[in-house]
Amino acid sequence: MENPVIKNLKERRSIYSIGKDVSHSQDELTALIQDAIKYSPSSFNSQSSRALILFGENHHKLWDTVKAELSKIVSAEAMEATTAKIDNCFRSGFGTVLFFEDSDVVTKLEKEFPLYADNFRIWSEQSGGMAQLSVWTALATEKVGATLQHYNPVIDEAVASEWNIPASWILRAQMPFGSIEQEAQEKAFMDDSQRFIVCK
Repeated sequence: MENPVIKNLKERRSIYSIGKDVSHSQDELTALIQDAIKYSPSSFNSQSSRALILFGENHHKLWDTVKAELSKIVSAEAMEATTAKIDNCFRSGFGTVLFFEDSDVVTKLEKEFPLYADNFRIWSEQSGGMAQLSVWTALATEKVGATLQHYNPVIDEAVASEWNIPASWILRAQMPFGSIEQEAQEKAFMDDSQRFIVCK
């Protein structure tokens, strides 16, 4: 059975060699990212996912900030390799999406629906994950490569200060994206029998 959703999911890969040679404008990619998040599901239609979309010098500033914050806690020897990775795999791209979850939305739901209060933070993380996958897959279908990175909480305060992020926005992931300069290697999969139980 051919399915366009599965086809698109297969195209979504971690692309570490990215560049700036994309055929889409900043406005086109912004609209794509916004729609991908907007139409992603969330519990109770809470719409708790937030995003900071960076291009140009703001994109560069983010990855320079990551290096600066890491240099405070990483040895000089290790920092050399870290800097090379950041420059060649992330900063080299066309832009970055930073994904957040709004804790004010979660707190409000906990108060409004106390029966489910213990679950709302879990559901918020699930909503965030779906938003991330939606953006990643949407970019992939446009032949734009991306990876998902997690330099939070090391960079949280610096990012919040630099881009005036609301205090309730909790940083969850960073997604640098750009032109695909080198395709991902073939992906290996474990046997289906280890992952799925089917009852007929």
